[in-house]
Amino acid sequence: AGGPPPPLARAARLRLFTNATSLGSTESLVEHRASIEGPATDTPAGLLRLSVGLEHAPDLIDDLAQALVQ
Repeated sequence: AGGPPPPLARAARLRLFTNATSLGSTESLVEHRASIEGPATDTPAGLLRLSVGLEHAPDLIDDLAQALVQ
């Protein structure tokens, strides 16, 4: 029912990943392509695209774990 689809809800729980399109920067990003491309997209609705930056790897892993297991 109401609220964002599960991939968007999970992305919103991330603390270290910024929700943005990759522009070649060094920070970690998360993107839900289907939302950006619109209803005619071939991108799966459940797909989150990650661009991993230069943050401490265990911190990123912990952040993903807490966002994805809920």
